[in-house]
Amino acid sequence: MDYLPIFLDVNGKKVLVDGGDTAAARRVERALSAGAYVHVFCPNMSNEFRTLRDHPRVTHHQRAPEPEDFEDCVIAYGASDIEARDKRLYEMAKAAKVLVNVADVTQYCDFITPSIVDRSPIVIAISSGGTAPVIARILRARIEVMLPAAYGRLAAFVGGFRDRVMDRLKTTESRRHFWENTIEGQAGDHFLAGNEAKAEARLLADLDAAATGAETAHMGEVFLVGAGPGDPDLLTFRALHIMQRADVVLFDRLVSDEVMTLVRRDAERVYVGKLPQQHTMVQEDISELMVKLAKEGKRVLRLKGGDPFIFGRGGEELELLAAHNIPFQVIPGITAASGCASYAGIPLTHRDHAQSCVLITAHGKDGVLDLDWERLVRPDQTVVVYMGLSSVGILSEQFIKHGLDNATPAAVVDNGTRANQQVVAGTLGNIAARVDQSGIKGPALIIIGSVVGLRDELKWFADSSKESFQMSLQAQESL
Repeated sequence: MDYLPIFLDVNGKKVLVDGGDTAAARRVERALSAGAYVHVFCPNMSNEFRTLRDHPRVTHHQRAPEPEDFEDCVIAYGASDIEARDKRLYEMAKAAKVLVNVADVTQYCDFITPSIVDRSPIVIAISSGGTAPVIARILRARIEVMLPAAYGRLAAFVGGFRDRVMDRLKTTESRRHFWENTIEGQAGDHFLAGNEAKAEARLLADLDAAATGAETAHMGEVFLVGAGPGDPDLLTFRALHIMQRADVVLFDRLVSDEVMTLVRRDAERVYVGKLPQQHTMVQEDISELMVKLAKEGKRVLRLKGGDPFIFGRGGEELELLAAHNIPFQVIPGITAASGCASYAGIPLTHRDHAQSCVLITAHGKDGVLDLDWERLVRPDQTVVVYMGLSSVGILSEQFIKHGLDNATPAAVVDNGTRANQQVVAGTLGNIAARVDQSGIKGPALIIIGSVVGLRDELKWFADSSKESFQMSLQAQESL
């Protein structure tokens, strides 16, 4: 190691910052977050200080620092970006025996300012020793994704029981096992889900069992997680956290392979995918399986494409869990309408085109739905149809029959947000023929409304091969 990692207590102590631009502002923020009293030296504070200049622990000096300013100072930061001034700051700090760090000037640094992941009281510092700060920032971003924001509060919560655990569990090993099981078990899950009362009850029950040597039969829990439309970058932090902790994963065909690679590697995987008229496992059996696994004490991940509460049958599955008193949590995902439309360059609402958006499904529990056509053909709205690929011709005919112009723009987005995304655009009058010619198989989403006409201007997701197909269709129709 080139530097000794330490965490320095500056709470209530004096920190000096020389400079008034971005680098100085970031150092002021960091010192304030640790409770320091910060003295800023610069003629004028930049706009970066707009939220800092009136802070009760910030003192602004409209001049350069002098030797007497280092009295009672713990550390000093140089961020003036003026070589002569930075050198003088360093010399004054060394004379006063104050630790100093001058931004981007290694020879004027007694210490390195690391990249920070702040989950107070948990703090992770990452440093490249000043050689590659960009790598440190990239690593910080990755850790930010892996470490839930509530972990700091979880640390404070379990810390409140530390003395009680020390009193009841006498060996280091027994305490270590208890804390591992608490944080990674149901007590930790309850707390991270926002239920502190359940977390405390579970922790105390587990502590009683650990202290008396009794075995406890734990009820498992089900996590209903929305996997989004396919691009793994669209997963929420919470979804990633749960995916890494599951014992068993039940997933369907709408969950992309890229998303599945992020699931805990040693978790059992059960495919419960459904195609139209072709079910690997019927809905009732899926729900019963979740109940069975949870009663065995498993942490069950039910991973669904899109959002589980938007045409994902999430409510049906939870009803059975609730009837059996199985604990469950719901982690929402980006629904297909939002994700696919965004990647296709089609805004679902627009002040000049659509002031409302209606989401419908072409199929219900007993087959094709009898839709409320009067409501669907209202002007100035976008209609998004889920599970309608096989019915695109019928749907187009009915929209026209009930009042929409056959020139109304329409698009079908196939495998939206994924590398093989394909968009077939046209009008209600020709969209069915274009879909037949394209050979797309789904999963697909239908978007109807004048907003579809904005696609040529707003599309951003690379799909050159698909565009050539679209252009060939247009050329054929012009002959």
